[in-house]
Amino acid sequence: MRIPLSITSRLLGTLCLLAWPAAAVAAETATATAKKDLIPNDKCLECHGDKDLTKELPDGKQLSMFVDEKIRQTSVHAKTNCAECHTDLTEKHPDDEKAAKPVDCASCHKEQADIYATSIHGVSRTMGSSGAASCTGCHGTHDMLSRRNHNSPVFKLNLARTCAKCHDNKGLNAEYRMRFPDVAAQYRDSMHGRGVQNMGLMVAPSCNDCHGVHDIKRSVDRSSPINKANMAATCGKCHLGIEEKYNKSVHGKLLKKGDPEAPDCADCHTAHEIELPGNAHFKQVSDKRCGKCHKESLKHYRDTYHGKAMALGQPNVAPDVAACYDCHGDHNILPVSDPESQLSKQNIQATCAKCHAGATVGFTQYAPHANPLDGRKYPALHLTFVLMTGLLLGVFAFFGGHTLLWLARSVWIYWHDSKTYREIKYEIQRDDEWFTRFTPFDRFLHFLVVTSFLLLVITGMPLKFYYTDWAQALFHLIGGAQTARALHRFGALITFLYFALHLIALIKSSWTNRGAIRNPETGKWELKRLGGAIFGPDSMVPGLQDWHEFVAHQKWFFGKGPKPQFDRWTYWEKFDYFAVFWGVFAIGLSGMVMWFPQFFTSFMPGWVINIALIIHSDEALLAAGFIFTIHFFNTHFRLEKFPMDNVIFSGRISKTEMLHERQRWHDRLVAEGRLDQYRVRDEWERWKTIARPIGFVFFGIGLVLLVLIIYAMVSRLTP
Repeated sequence: MRIPLSITSRLLGTLCLLAWPAAAVAAETATATAKKDLIPNDKCLECHGDKDLTKELPDGKQLSMFVDEKIRQTSVHAKTNCAECHTDLTEKHPDDEKAAKPVDCASCHKEQADIYATSIHGVSRTMGSSGAASCTGCHGTHDMLSRRNHNSPVFKLNLARTCAKCHDNKGLNAEYRMRFPDVAAQYRDSMHGRGVQNMGLMVAPSCNDCHGVHDIKRSVDRSSPINKANMAATCGKCHLGIEEKYNKSVHGKLLKKGDPEAPDCADCHTAHEIELPGNAHFKQVSDKRCGKCHKESLKHYRDTYHGKAMALGQPNVAPDVAACYDCHGDHNILPVSDPESQLSKQNIQATCAKCHAGATVGFTQYAPHANPLDGRKYPALHLTFVLMTGLLLGVFAFFGGHTLLWLARSVWIYWHDSKTYREIKYEIQRDDEWFTRFTPFDRFLHFLVVTSFLLLVITGMPLKFYYTDWAQALFHLIGGAQTARALHRFGALITFLYFALHLIALIKSSWTNRGAIRNPETGKWELKRLGGAIFGPDSMVPGLQDWHEFVAHQKWFFGKGPKPQFDRWTYWEKFDYFAVFWGVFAIGLSGMVMWFPQFFTSFMPGWVINIALIIHSDEALLAAGFIFTIHFFNTHFRLEKFPMDNVIFSGRISKTEMLHERQRWHDRLVAEGRLDQYRVRDEWERWKTIARPIGFVFFGIGLVLLVLIIYAMVSRLTP
């Protein structure tokens, strides 16, 4: 008769249950019997229980051979005989003077030992690297505890310190040329390290969560969890959903195709210095990390306000300074052609609007990585760049040559007749007849010009020369990007104020003197009188006489003619005057475009912002360079004026100076019977002790800025 299978199974199961205790008792009995044949622990402790027992090492150092039985009894091997680990020893030890061999943990932990043998530590030890981590190096020796024990060196909260024993050892780092010599310190300061070691978060990753336990391998090993191909999956164990986003991104797809240049998690977040993405520092260095692969894009990103403010390295980077990931995304970076991309036609306006509320379609045409040298791709931008560069070079070449010739001629004359120079300078300053050259209103406007201009240069030039140490120091002193921007715009408002006041004064003066263009007999205006009013000697509009004076001046430079005499205004002063008009227009309008980009791009394409940036930056450099060199020489550096001409502060000019430099003006006023109208009526002596120091401060700041600008330009040209 056949017994059913179900009954057979039940019978076998019952027999096994009955036999199990018997088998266990038999195994325990066999183990106990085997242990009887081993050297008893008491025998070992006869020597090793002595605290003073030591052994001399080859290098002469003394190694303690003491075994604290109390500590051993608390370890995981409390019930293990010494000879079970030290299998090569007999009762004759140490009579046979044989040193104990290293303990072979594989006799009990074969699986872990086999895995360890394939790891970087195991392979290194096999190749003779005695400094590589061993079982006892991580777990301990006679004090070995369970990894779940809070006092165990491999307990999660203690593991980083255990690994640091080797990876924070400068000697081992140098000997084995470890890739991350500061890994322990970096991990301690990282988001992960602070979570584990400072806050005791068991969910935060420690070393083994990323590198493995006994199977730690180099990143180039394809089976390593930190291999480039496996990095996303390793990080994804904790950061759920991020791995999926990354795999769909352009970076993830490139990595799947085997592109060795494709960035993984560590390329952007680093390996051990991982910090919160919301940190200002993370944002500050993000462009450098992206730039490791996208060098050309980073180069032209640095030409933008965002890039320059970011590169200045402020710890309080403004939240509205866009980093790469603000526009392109973070883990979900996709090609612009992908509808899901943040920069696709469907999404780019919303992406821009995150920072620029009210961003229009035109605003999205701004090119944050535009190359002004690429005339094919950016023709308008390239043309603007060429014209502004030509303007810069042309102005400095022409007026630089003019200044050098003037200086050379003055030095030559001073060398041959220094006494006359000193006498004239003394008489100019000590004369007892003074005439008004600038009214109090003129001087007030000049004060606004000087203060606003210096404020604009101080807050603007660090952006242009963001790559210099002084720019970073100055920005830090100012208070960062936000403060500098607010001060820069305040300086712009002062500029618009003095320009508006001057225009109002011109209109008022023209209306008051409108009778000058009328014939007193007929009462009708005449073209000749209008021309005289526009191009006359009291006007700042250049005329034919200015050309004649310019030619005569060049002849004097070369000793081919007498020094010309000027009227109320010289040709270089008229150039300075209209340079302000041009500068306020060019710098002001371009600055307004950058200040209110949403408004201007509501009726203009976004690439006008790129053009505005070039105009604003180059014109500002032209203005600063011209003022601090050419203008300063014309007014202060000339030998007869040095160290400073006070006329713009005092408003008055001595008769000696008038006859020495502006005799045509003096003679004209005498002929017209108007000289007495210009005699000084204010009291300069009362407040010159205040005005002169202020003037020297302004002058000194300008010279310091000039030196810094020259240094920045030279450092950019030199490798």
